[in-house]
Amino acid sequence: MMATKIIPPADGAYAYPLLIKQLLLSGVRYEPGREIVYADKLRYSYQTLNQRIRRLANTLTAAGVKAGDTVALLDWDSHRYLECFFAVPMIGAVLHTVNIRLSPDQVLYTMNHAEDDLVLVHDDFLPLVEQIHGQLKTVKGYLQLTDDTATNTSLPLLGEYEDLLAGAADQYDFPDFDENSVATLFYTTGTTGDPKGVYFTHRQLVLHTLNAVGTLGVYQGLPLLRSDDVYMPITPMFHVHAWGVPYVATLMGIKQVYPGRYEPNSLVRLFREEQVTFSHCVPTILQMILNCEEAQQTRFEGWKMLLGGSALTLGIASEASAKGIQVHSGYGMSETCPLLCLTYLREADLAQSTHAQLATRIKTGTPVPMVDLKIIDANGNDVVHDGESLGEIVVRAPWLTQGYLKEPEKGEELWHNGWLHTGDLASIDALGGVEIKDRIKDVIKTGGEWISSLALESLISEHAAVMSVAVVGIADEQWGERPMALVVCEPGQYLDRKILETHLQGFVERGRINKWAIPKQFKFVAEIPRTSVGKIDKKLIRQSESS
Repeated sequence: MMATKIIPPADGAYAYPLLIKQLLLSGVRYEPGREIVYADKLRYSYQTLNQRIRRLANTLTAAGVKAGDTVALLDWDSHRYLECFFAVPMIGAVLHTVNIRLSPDQVLYTMNHAEDDLVLVHDDFLPLVEQIHGQLKTVKGYLQLTDDTATNTSLPLLGEYEDLLAGAADQYDFPDFDENSVATLFYTTGTTGDPKGVYFTHRQLVLHTLNAVGTLGVYQGLPLLRSDDVYMPITPMFHVHAWGVPYVATLMGIKQVYPGRYEPNSLVRLFREEQVTFSHCVPTILQMILNCEEAQQTRFEGWKMLLGGSALTLGIASEASAKGIQVHSGYGMSETCPLLCLTYLREADLAQSTHAQLATRIKTGTPVPMVDLKIIDANGNDVVHDGESLGEIVVRAPWLTQGYLKEPEKGEELWHNGWLHTGDLASIDALGGVEIKDRIKDVIKTGGEWISSLALESLISEHAAVMSVAVVGIADEQWGERPMALVVCEPGQYLDRKILETHLQGFVERGRINKWAIPKQFKFVAEIPRTSVGKIDKKLIRQSESS
């Protein structure tokens, strides 16, 4: 090991730990009167937010929660969720953000695996929890979360959230402790087996937050989140802390709008009424927003939208841009907290028209500061930075999960040779721009040639009558695999196989794709299967096609 010089600190010097509580210091100083808004139900100031976080800490402590315990939360995106993002880890406990879209069996598995001690549950999810209550092995009590009138339940309640906060003191001395203590936990579903527990420490979350503050606000080519913006998440808060942006927004003291349950028309109304300027979501949700009734009479100028979770097709990007939305792409995964790459527009890009910029805006993006990213071939060698050579993205950054809860062998696989393996197939150009071509498990091999399902989806989406599309590889006796496309038509439009084959033939003639990339089958469906976080469920599509 290299010899370095270390000078011991002065007696009495304070070793400042990177704890989530430190993120609360600045917002209330700069903008104590700025608002936290919960749909059309509630609004209060940052000053009140800080008081409520302390009240919640006292409530949790009175309920018996202590450092090292795990608190589960089942709620819609709300002010309560934001308060739990802070109060639970700040008392030294672990916040388990339960994926409310999993099956009851999967929810039961995750709560037992996490060894949840206390459960905070919204009225809407009482039937789910009542169904599994008798099988929960470690839960000692429940707090009820109510928006209007409390629902009767058979669960052994310790009380209702607002009632308990009202009776709690608004002062709490949050302790210092090791910054490497686990702060949050959630579960990600893979292609096989049970959901895996992904966890993050205080240090990781603070570093991710500080990096995101700078990255989202400082670059002229990436002007997403500044102090005068109004933020509304459209990514579930149970999924990677809503991409970590609530921590960013709270540190910055900007107005935050939490929409509750995601309903496209209400999201559009909140955009208009609260003057929202920045959101993030998966392309599926953006498509739903664009197609809803309220959107037909709304212009979206000034709405900056960060898209991630799955590839943003040129078709959806063009439709959003035509309505005034400024689209940007982001890349990351559950295990990376998630920020790895973002769209970056250079001077030459900014000089182009908005439409001409879309080709850059839908690409994966440029690695953000402090992310060490490379693309390697099957032998572990770096691929050439020519924008064409393909390999797997592997990364290092100070906020990546260090493993999976209670599954060391899967953690070792994730961190093979000291790099986190993403499972994404991509190229990188001379300027460091990354472009994901596919998930390694989703790329289609036909007759010895590789076809990107994402590239095909983007080309098919350019047809005006296509609302959404998913492409997977299906078994073929002659070629090994051939592409198959599921297509959803725009309302009132007509499509058939011949129309889309003609559409794609135009790209063959222009050299964009080879003729064997044209799907063998087109299936026209009412909807495409999605995962619990809105991504196209290609695993399920392949299973249904092979059965």
